[in-house]
Amino acid sequence: MTDTTTKHSRKKPVRKSSSQRGSSRKKAPKKVKGELSPWIIWTATALVAVAYLIIVYLFFFRPYMEGKREAELHFLRPQVHGLDISHHQGCIDWEKLSLAAYKEYPINFVFMKATEGGDFVDNAFRQNFATARDCGLIRGAYHFYLPQVDAVLQADNFIRQVKLEPGDLPPVLDVEIIGKDGTAALQQGVRTWLLRVEQHYGVKPIIYASYKFKEQHLNTPFFDTYPYWIAHYYVNELEYKGDWKFWQHTDMGRIEGVDGEVDLDIFNGNLEELVGFTIRSSD
Repeated sequence: MTDTTTKHSRKKPVRKSSSQRGSSRKKAPKKVKGELSPWIIWTATALVAVAYLIIVYLFFFRPYMEGKREAELHFLRPQVHGLDISHHQGCIDWEKLSLAAYKEYPINFVFMKATEGGDFVDNAFRQNFATARDCGLIRGAYHFYLPQVDAVLQADNFIRQVKLEPGDLPPVLDVEIIGKDGTAALQQGVRTWLLRVEQHYGVKPIIYASYKFKEQHLNTPFFDTYPYWIAHYYVNELEYKGDWKFWQHTDMGRIEGVDGEVDLDIFNGNLEELVGFTIRSSD
């Protein structure tokens, strides 16, 4: 028997009107009057963070580092002090510098940047180099080494510009960059520069490098035959255990005659030994 009541007893689905359907959807929250947009909040947060970092640097970090700078040489004896400069120091008041002291110890020597790479000459070098001797300071000159430039060209650039005389410190090679070709290529280039300059001046050049750079890239028997000028900042004692002649102990020094901060150095010996380390007359 067929069921004749089924189709008539089923309930038809109730359809909601469009107004009813709309009322069931979640409405987007309305922006409250005076509410800040996200980018304004982000910008304000960034500015507060920057201001906080500046305050921390000026009132905590910098005084801390300057305090270390002031205390670091308390343990060293003897104390024969000097500095190193370039065109970045601007106009030097050489009369004031010749009378200046680090704490109670006089400034005795000054290194000056002469050249860099194959053709660059520091535009303050010639005047600084001449005036330093006139003011009675023991002077020295350095070359900043660029690994990507031919070492012979760099040595010749230095030789052309720097006329060392008896009483001057030996020439200096400043090595700070490894170069894209790695340590082996750097060592070969540095070796070439040293030998060429040594042959010209008749004295072994000084190698300038940071403590870690020397240990990682110049730590060979050949390079250890050269005198070292080691850069190591904000420590009471130089951690380098090899022989060294000079220690660049800070890049935040303040000295009469030089505006702003300047690198300060100490010689590993007394003044008589410093004079004995200078280039001697060939006569």
